[in-house]
Amino acid sequence: DIEVNNRKTKVFQDGAFRHTKWTKLRVGDVVKVEKDEFFPADLVLLSSSYDDAICYVETMNLDGETNLKLKQSLDVTSRLQDDDSFRGFGAVIRCEDPNANLYSFVGNIEIEEQQQQYPLSPQQLLLRDSKLRNTEYVYGVVVFTGHDTKVMQNATSAPSKRSKIEKKMDGAIYVLMSILVLISVIGSVVFGLATKHDLVDGRMKRWYLRPDNPDNIYDPNNPAVSAALHFFTAMILYGYFIPISLYVSIELVKLLQALFINSDIHMYHEESDTPAHARTSNLNEELGQVYTILTDKTGTLTCNSMEFIKCSIAGTAYGRGITEVEKAMAKRNGSPVISDFELGVEDFHQSEGRSAIKGFNFRDERVMDGNWVHQQHSGVIEMFFRLLAICHTCIPEVDEVTGKISYEAESPDEAAFVVAAHELGFTFYQRTQAGVYLHELDPSSGEQVDRFYKVLHVLEFSSARRRMSVIVKDEEGKTFIFSKGADSIMYERLSNSESTYSEATQKHINDYADAGLRTLVLAYRQLEEIEYAKFERKFTAAKNSVSADRDELIDEAADLIERDLILLGATAVEDKLQKGVPDCIDKLAKAGIKIWVLTGDKMETAINIGYACSLLRQGMKQITITLDTPDIIALEKGGDKGAINKASKVSVVQQINEGKKLINASGNESFALIIDGKSLTYALKDDTKAAFLDLAIACGSVICCRSSPKQKALVTRLVKTGTGKVTLAIGDGANDVGMIQEADIGVGISGAEGMQAVMASDVSIAQFRFLERLLLVHGHWCYSRISSMVCYFLYKNITFGVTLFLYESLSTFSGQTLYNDWSMSLYNVLFTSLPVIAMGVFDQDVSARFCLKYPMLYQEGPQNLLFRWSRLLGWMLHGVGSAVIIFFLTIASLKHQAFRKDGEVIDLSILGATAYTCVVWAVNMQMAITVNYFTLIQHICIWSGIFLWYLFLIIYGAITPSFSTTFFMVFSEALGGAPAYWVVTLLVAVAALIPYFTLAVVKTWFFPDYHNKIQWLQHAAKHADPEEELGVVLRQFSVRSTGVGVSARRDAKLVRTNSKVIHADSSSQSQATVELT
Repeated sequence: DIEVNNRKTKVFQDGAFRHTKWTKLRVGDVVKVEKDEFFPADLVLLSSSYDDAICYVETMNLDGETNLKLKQSLDVTSRLQDDDSFRGFGAVIRCEDPNANLYSFVGNIEIEEQQQQYPLSPQQLLLRDSKLRNTEYVYGVVVFTGHDTKVMQNATSAPSKRSKIEKKMDGAIYVLMSILVLISVIGSVVFGLATKHDLVDGRMKRWYLRPDNPDNIYDPNNPAVSAALHFFTAMILYGYFIPISLYVSIELVKLLQALFINSDIHMYHEESDTPAHARTSNLNEELGQVYTILTDKTGTLTCNSMEFIKCSIAGTAYGRGITEVEKAMAKRNGSPVISDFELGVEDFHQSEGRSAIKGFNFRDERVMDGNWVHQQHSGVIEMFFRLLAICHTCIPEVDEVTGKISYEAESPDEAAFVVAAHELGFTFYQRTQAGVYLHELDPSSGEQVDRFYKVLHVLEFSSARRRMSVIVKDEEGKTFIFSKGADSIMYERLSNSESTYSEATQKHINDYADAGLRTLVLAYRQLEEIEYAKFERKFTAAKNSVSADRDELIDEAADLIERDLILLGATAVEDKLQKGVPDCIDKLAKAGIKIWVLTGDKMETAINIGYACSLLRQGMKQITITLDTPDIIALEKGGDKGAINKASKVSVVQQINEGKKLINASGNESFALIIDGKSLTYALKDDTKAAFLDLAIACGSVICCRSSPKQKALVTRLVKTGTGKVTLAIGDGANDVGMIQEADIGVGISGAEGMQAVMASDVSIAQFRFLERLLLVHGHWCYSRISSMVCYFLYKNITFGVTLFLYESLSTFSGQTLYNDWSMSLYNVLFTSLPVIAMGVFDQDVSARFCLKYPMLYQEGPQNLLFRWSRLLGWMLHGVGSAVIIFFLTIASLKHQAFRKDGEVIDLSILGATAYTCVVWAVNMQMAITVNYFTLIQHICIWSGIFLWYLFLIIYGAITPSFSTTFFMVFSEALGGAPAYWVVTLLVAVAALIPYFTLAVVKTWFFPDYHNKIQWLQHAAKHADPEEELGVVLRQFSVRSTGVGVSARRDAKLVRTNSKVIHADSSSQSQATVELT
């Protein structure tokens, strides 16, 4: 904050621009921002170094998008080209109040000299934290500063997320705290009773406590006070029951685990130079407990790298490319024709000798290389390509050396359209404030000609309008409106008389949707001067308005002109599946994870993408919930909102109930639920969402189409709260931020839609396929390690604490400690801390290869097999048992025999040091038999704890008795030379571990967990191939399949084939029986 606030910018003061700190900026200041500088506040652009007052802005800090945005000032202020021009300049800006909407701005500017208002739009707004690019300088006036700026209005604190293991660990700590209070109360009561009878008839029972001293707290006359004071002594003494250092150790371990995730070369994407990044370490173990994955489609399952592949013009389909969805459909239908045709297309590519062009995968000799001029509807084709080259907001960049043109576009779709127009003979090469310049193919001469189109208005795309229009005037003075948008919107605006091939185009659009392509309808109309003038007046008045309904007024004006359009055709772009998506989904499905797809695409497109990535398969029954029924459509035409809402809700509830009946009536069949956005609105109502969730959970896969960002977040919340299991949301765009923050774990993909999803996520990866390794390997390892780590921590602290309690009970809870003070303080710091950290970082119950080979192992997490209360309590009881064995065996071994050569028996210091040594050996040896995967680091950590204990005894015992107290020379003079000490240490430590070792052997042999079975496989794999011997057992041990994925598709096909064979055999047998008869 200090660095940002003290940045400097040039502000117009006293007739010149002077450097001023950002903190001193005020609304109304005129500032000058130079190339590659950040904008210090929200500014209204007045002019720039370009003659037409345009500038290029990078908004990565706002929306994560790397493409440059074009901004342009009003004509009236574009003359302010130098510093001197601002002397005597004055204006008044009236605008909206501060708000968080990055993409809207309502206001107007009134120049003092002219006394006329000019409308302001987002095109003139330069937002704080965006950067000036490819422009030498701009002048702007401050409208919002500090916390009023839009970027600060959007700043929200990330939701706090804690893992389920952490929450259960808190419960375990509460249990231990309750035990601590209980034993402290028991000790205090016993001590109070003993103190009461310490002095009877002048005789002292516990004389060493000096009950005859009136200043002593051990006062037989006030046993209640003594008991109360002892309670606090006991709480401090038994405080070792509470593993406070566990929280510190876990934070350190999670940080190191996150570093390992970040460094995994198998999750590094070389093309984009992007590694995996665990943005928080709080949720590492949650990655191993995911029950449901909710994923976006575009840019997450697909590449979000659009390619223009097909189009329909004047009712004729063009484009010979084959999509991945079509390949999947061919496989689904068992058709060999596609593969042969695909081979022919590849030969065609090679024969043409064309290099691959990003965004363009269109091949059709009928329209390429200028051949479109020979087509029947050449005029329509010409207008179609012209619309592609004009109707957009792209920015061309021409390489001065090569002359090659590249485009900065707001979306991959727009870039694909402009590239397609360029490849087909209509090259957009320059944009100015006045309009756009094209190189066009003249059909009469066959030559490229330069044409200029004056851009009068741009009616921008929005999620509500779902269309974009540009009004232009050509060199002949004719005015045209070019429009493109969704078919459902555009078809309502077509002229019935002049759109003769609308049915053929609609059929092509449906075919393209079936092929998994994204479609847009293109249309145009020539405008009459009177009509345009009427629109101009209304549109300008709407833009000048500063009222709350400004957007509605603008939409009304646009709606007037976007009518009676002439259909040109439709475009189809392909968003290819990312590499490895089907295999990744297959592995996740085999791991028992349910996968939901939440997308804004059409139902047909989403379904076909589902087939391509094996979320859907042939033979899987589909339950479709939609409101596109004749009854609902008829009501919508009537316009009665109350009746529409009531009928829609009844329809959705009815479809949900029918789906549940269908599932209940079936056997082991797999179902897929597909629901559209309209239906989802009613399915998420409070009184219907429970039934909807029950239906969705019973299905193998769920696809929600036409979902808004808010619906995505609501569905995620429903799944998270309704199932009570861990949910993971994964997406790549700003529209996915809601569900990423709502889910237990949010995963962001650093893709073409910017970095907003990544910045809101808990973990970021470059490709969807890396989710497989992130969950099945790192997730399982982290869950297993943290679970074992917590259990071991409870064990070692209880072992230590119970030995203190047992000694107290033998000494009538006098408050005397068995161990030296410094040795107790260092127990969790030096002697037992490193092994548990090493286990949390390096332990592997199963290797990465076997984690991926047998994904059913992952179910240990969702079923929480390794962190159940029974396991926690078992480790606690093991700690109590070890403490009892260590304490009583140590006393029994040393109590009555001479310990030194002169015949002296042991004292408290020797007993304490010996028992402490047994505890250190026992807990470190317990770690040695608990660890699954030994490394040199783990060996060093385990045995260094024991070594440090002996080193402590020697060094600490050599210090003066005033400091070392009872441990003065205890090792060098008493313990080191006594054979009994070494024998007792060895035998007692081993005896303490025998119960655990025995139970572990019995459980592994007769009641193995998932990882125990795979450990046997892993061990057998070193000697021979164990697949035939143990593979079947493992598969039987697996969870029920979710019914999706490549494997499920293959298994279903095998079942169908076998059923056909059996049916054929039974038919032949019946025929033979008839003949014999």
